[in-house]
Amino acid sequence: MLTVEKLAAGYGPAQVLFDIGFTVNDGEVVTLLGRNGMGKTTTIFALMGLVPPMSGSATFNGKSLVGLPPYRIAQAGIGLVPEGRQIFPTLSVEENLIATAASRSGKAQWTLERVYTFFPSLKARRSNMGNELSGGEQQMLAIGRALMTNPKVLILDEATEGLAPKIRTEIWNCLTLLKQEGQAILVVDKHINALMKIADRHVVIEKGHVVWTGTSQALGDDATVRQRYLQV
Repeated sequence: MLTVEKLAAGYGPAQVLFDIGFTVNDGEVVTLLGRNGMGKTTTIFALMGLVPPMSGSATFNGKSLVGLPPYRIAQAGIGLVPEGRQIFPTLSVEENLIATAASRSGKAQWTLERVYTFFPSLKARRSNMGNELSGGEQQMLAIGRALMTNPKVLILDEATEGLAPKIRTEIWNCLTLLKQEGQAILVVDKHINALMKIADRHVVIEKGHVVWTGTSQALGDDATVRQRYLQV
């Protein structure tokens, strides 16, 4: 579904990514792992059109994403839950959700009521402004907002950053449910033990290079990779 090959990108003359390559297949959960500053978020930015690739390719359902503006990439069916949530602070919960609503097959799979069923606390606070929510509620809203685009691939960049352990567990449970429904997901996060219970495959990035790929079982069995590149 999503194929990245020899992707290079950076900021101005500073190159950050070098020949990044991975795939996300239909219904898969794939992670991008690595220490801070290794290029994970830059990879997401390049995929979403927020950073122009220097070379290489990124295709989605056989169509190139390179050169497309971010809104066209979102319209193609890639939903982003960005680092820092970035919800609309002066819109209500319901307005945040309605703002991104889209149907990709004539009939929307994700509706307001379905998001409220998935995140009951959002329904209780549907009239509250975004800046009136707790950090956990804001993260749920950011995920719900992305789901309202009815994405074929959902990307989450540091979705549990700064959240309490109980809230992180709720987010992991949500991702597990989405996986069971066949949602393709690309995840950037630091909580490797939780991710290994959810993800099908992992891609480890070090200084802008892919240095390891494999299954959760392979990652769990390879202490050298975890200690050298992930510091766990």
